[in-house]
Amino acid sequence: MSLILCIETGTDICSVGIAKDGELISLRESDRGRDHAGKLGVFADELLRETGISPEDLDAVAVGKGPGSYTGLRIGVSFAKGLCYGLQIPLLAVGSLDALAEVAREDYEAGILDIDEQDWAAARLCPMVDARRMEVYARIFDSEGKPLSDVSAEIIDEDSFSQWREPGRKLVIFGNGASKCTDMLPDALLIDVAPSARGLTRLAQQAFDNGEGVDLAYFEPFYLKDFIVTESKKKLL
Repeated sequence: MSLILCIETGTDICSVGIAKDGELISLRESDRGRDHAGKLGVFADELLRETGISPEDLDAVAVGKGPGSYTGLRIGVSFAKGLCYGLQIPLLAVGSLDALAEVAREDYEAGILDIDEQDWAAARLCPMVDARRMEVYARIFDSEGKPLSDVSAEIIDEDSFSQWREPGRKLVIFGNGASKCTDMLPDALLIDVAPSARGLTRLAQQAFDNGEGVDLAYFEPFYLKDFIVTESKKKLL
């Protein structure tokens, strides 16, 4: 039996879950602003109390490694590192777009998404995380969750993802960067799927079973792009 605390903080959503043998058993999440630093510890404590699990019972901590919000990712990874260091357990890093694709697949399996079975089987899944303006972080998957492309930062125009937009095969877009792309990608199917720690559970279990923990001392979030500090336009007195 394995118990894994799962953390996803790469967007405005702060999400924490506990998984047992790859199945989610409890979840806390909020989309009310980016108060991730204040919520993470509270959510983790609530989940442990609710499930009767002590921190020492945890076998690993899994964290969404990005790409996503610079600040959100740093908060999540720092919290996860601290837990793993204190408890002397592995840290598992899961791609945030991979986890988002898992959420979409789980929602389809649960009958939440109104998509025809044949359309889903042939679909190309494209989770998108907002990278500001008309840019998104994206990756293409098949309906079984197999990655078909690398993670990339894409400036969206009429030709974006052209190799995946084929007649008879839907490009399914979702995530917090997807809605702004509908005018540029009129043939894509927009679905309501948001990042969640529950998307980490199956992937984290696979990583745990394969012994794919990361180095606590050297692991950094996958930002994809460098963080740029902009100068404030406010005049300081």
